[in-house]
Amino acid sequence: MRLSNLADYAVVLMSAAARQCGSVALSAGVLAEQTGIPGPTAQKLVSQLARAGLLVASRGSGGGIRLARPAAAINVADIIEAVEGPIALTSCVSEGRHDCSLEGSCKVQPHWGVVNGAVRGALAGISLASLAVTPRLSGPFASSDAGTALDTIQTMGLATSLEANGILQ
Repeated sequence: MRLSNLADYAVVLMSAAARQCGSVALSAGVLAEQTGIPGPTAQKLVSQLARAGLLVASRGSGGGIRLARPAAAINVADIIEAVEGPIALTSCVSEGRHDCSLEGSCKVQPHWGVVNGAVRGALAGISLASLAVTPRLSGPFASSDAGTALDTIQTMGLATSLEANGILQ
């Protein structure tokens, strides 16, 4: 499972916007420069994020880009869905999709909604405000050894959501 580069860049761009929120007038060009995201890509993302109601863009003197709501009220799931559409780990989780050759006989299909909900819930539990803060590295990220997957999940705060949905025990 991997995010597209565009979704990754959207999270990076929104994090930069949250760090600058209120201090300077932002533009797609400024955000591109600060993040290293190519200018045309930053402009495309600003348009998509504005259409999704996450950014507000105004033209003219004093114009620029700002968050549409406080960073604490925007989460990673919001950002990813603004770029990629609804989070759906498999085609049978997407409403209206009937392109799986196992449809009708799959014994796992009824469970994908729970798994999908756990992943979406974990992403929704990470606010943009938390991404805008420069982290102090500790735990498994402080050394060259990244630690176990469980340590990483716990450090990122995802364990509670996964446990609540019966995915992690």
